Amino acid sequence: MGTKTTRQSGGTEHVAKDRKNIAPADHVGGKMAPASKAGGKPKAGITVRGGTDPAYLALIRRFPLRPIRSDAELDAASEVVDDLTGRDDLSPAESDYLDVLGDLVEKYEDEHVEMPHVSDAAMLRSLMDEMGVKQVDIVRGTGISKTVLSLVLNGKRDLTREHIGVLSRYFGVNPSSFLGPV
Repeated sequence: MGTKTTRQSGGTEHVAKDRKNIAPADHVGGKMAPASKAGGKPKAGITVRGGTDPAYLALIRRFPLRPIRSDAELDAASEVVDDLTGRDDLSPAESDYLDVLGDLVEKYEDEHVEMPHVSDAAMLRSLMDEMGVKQVDIVRGTGISKTVLSLVLNGKRDLTREHIGVLSRYFGVNPSSFLGPV
């Protein structure tokens, strides 16, 4: 690459590079991209360095991935999360976006949103309603006795660690769902 050194006032030197020897943006790995492809748009579904599929870019425009700093931003992020989790056809880039946005939401909520403790009975009843199961179904599926479940549902007994483990597997939830704030 050609360079020119010139003296400027005050004795400082200025090095200027010869512009014709600088590789253009389409220069990759020592070779020029064909003119037909230089500066062209990538085909749909192809991820290129510095860009990606249009659906992902639309998500970035809708809610940029940066730290959430207010309840209003949390509400907007939650709306995007709800929209994405309601779909079954996410592209890999959209799934990546959802993962990162979920992490940002979780971080904000951990620092700013106090989650009230939910009793074992309330959590169990909520999961039963959500999954559409009855007490007898849980007895069959977990091996926990009907008596124990009745006592828990009536608030007269707490779940043991073993019960929590079995119920979390049965309902497909994290065991921490049954635990209060740590």
